[in-house]
Amino acid sequence: MSSIWGDLLERWFAIIGHRAPSSGALNLNDLAGSGGRMDVLVRAVNAALFVSHGIREESQVMLHLLGGEGPERRIWFDGTELGGVRPDERSIAGQIKGIMKRPVPPRGHFEEFSSGIMHSGGGLEHTLKEWDSRGVCPVVLDAEGGGFHSLPLSESLGFVLSDDRPLNEEDLVQLRGIPSLSLGERWLQGHSCIAILHHLMDSV
Repeated sequence: MSSIWGDLLERWFAIIGHRAPSSGALNLNDLAGSGGRMDVLVRAVNAALFVSHGIREESQVMLHLLGGEGPERRIWFDGTELGGVRPDERSIAGQIKGIMKRPVPPRGHFEEFSSGIMHSGGGLEHTLKEWDSRGVCPVVLDAEGGGFHSLPLSESLGFVLSDDRPLNEEDLVQLRGIPSLSLGERWLQGHSCIAILHHLMDSV
């Protein structure tokens, strides 16, 4: 591999919550059930952004809340600016709960909620367009994809992960033509995949 991997600046994560409600009340005691598997998304945020006694400034996370009756919402956690959030599920979910009480901003317009946390309308297609404008090279996590060393060299990679359900037909249409990466034959939980990706990218 080229030495560019040693200088990799950014890693972006797009987490798709197919059933996670975009608006309304969020029961912090039932993130899995009434939260539409919000627990899966929260653990992914934790794995992507936090290390012992610190935050990964090279990481960016975009949650896609696609469930419920309201318009789709995206929540952006910016590792370079994030503050006031503890590395535990309840603290992260508390931030999401506060955002869900607010109206969904127009697509592409990010409204600041707190330090390093913004939200906007839109879905995966909008995130992919924004990544393209930022020079982020997208990659889909897929058990049938290629190996890590087959990925294109880039200073900024964006990884697309689903929640506890496989990517659906609509997702796959939007992701057509994007290279895929396999982390093994077994299906792993999203936060475990993110931890492995951090290890691979930190080690090269």
